[in-house]
Amino acid sequence: MDIIELKEKVKKGYAITRDEAIEVYNSDYVKLTEAADEIREYFCGNDFDVCTIINAKSGRCSENCKFCAQSAHYNTNIKEYDLLDEETIVKDALDKYNRGIPRYSMVASGKGLTPKDIDKVCSITRKIYEKAPDIKICLSGGIISEESFEKLKDAGIKRIHNNLETSRKFFPEICTTHTYDQKIETIKAAQKAGMEICSGGLIGLGEDFEDRIDMALELRKLKVHSVPVNLLNPIKNTPLENNKPLSMEEVNRTCATFRFILPKALIRLAGGRALMEDFGTSTLKSGANAAISGVLLTTKGISIEEDMERFKELNYNVKAV
Repeated sequence: MDIIELKEKVKKGYAITRDEAIEVYNSDYVKLTEAADEIREYFCGNDFDVCTIINAKSGRCSENCKFCAQSAHYNTNIKEYDLLDEETIVKDALDKYNRGIPRYSMVASGKGLTPKDIDKVCSITRKIYEKAPDIKICLSGGIISEESFEKLKDAGIKRIHNNLETSRKFFPEICTTHTYDQKIETIKAAQKAGMEICSGGLIGLGEDFEDRIDMALELRKLKVHSVPVNLLNPIKNTPLENNKPLSMEEVNRTCATFRFILPKALIRLAGGRALMEDFGTSTLKSGANAAISGVLLTTKGISIEEDMERFKELNYNVKAV
């Protein structure tokens, strides 16, 4: 396979196969990353989507995802609280917006939000829009019904986040309290309600690179536009506490291969970026074109001001895409 020739086919609308994606991942590193960056520029230009998140509801999650500090199955000593009050979230959203972040996401722990939580999120969303009508608001709330998605959309939620986490084959190694199909059904319910989807996963869970490819192919099938790529940050007292973080080359090969599979998507550097030796700069030259900035859920993030300077130096145009 000639990766340059394949790059040109992708630019003309060709959807690569699984076998081709495997070859892409294993191709010459420099040619791969340069080709992925060219595909990114061809389809997306220099537009760069930056979001920030708030841990709106923390801990006591009934699910047993092996990577997660918020699971009630593991003793990680994180703060536990119900959905934050309206004033706190509105103030935080406006602070991030005024510092240049165009997209804001409320992230709630747990298998799914209660009807009461849904109503509260709707009220909070409307209050934020009263103060900042141009902000884009997203929600990560687990497994939610189509009826609730319609209510959230009416309130102004633009995009729903629900990670597949990994491949269908590897998922049972990571979580057994809900299924891969439940995630896909949730994504389809949100799409049916007319919402955009943000869905990706974690790398470094113990999966192989073919699992990552299979996840990307599933996301392509689902027509997902925003694809967060999280690098596992091993949390003490979780089953994955001894996993070694992936090398920068593995991270960059993964994101570059995702760009070949998902040429028009937002490949978003998310959790774990603070573990990268260059804070993801090389990945942003390997096909990635979006990021989460600022404080994360239970792990260290990167300051908004540092990130804005980094994105500027890379000639990216920060906006909500």
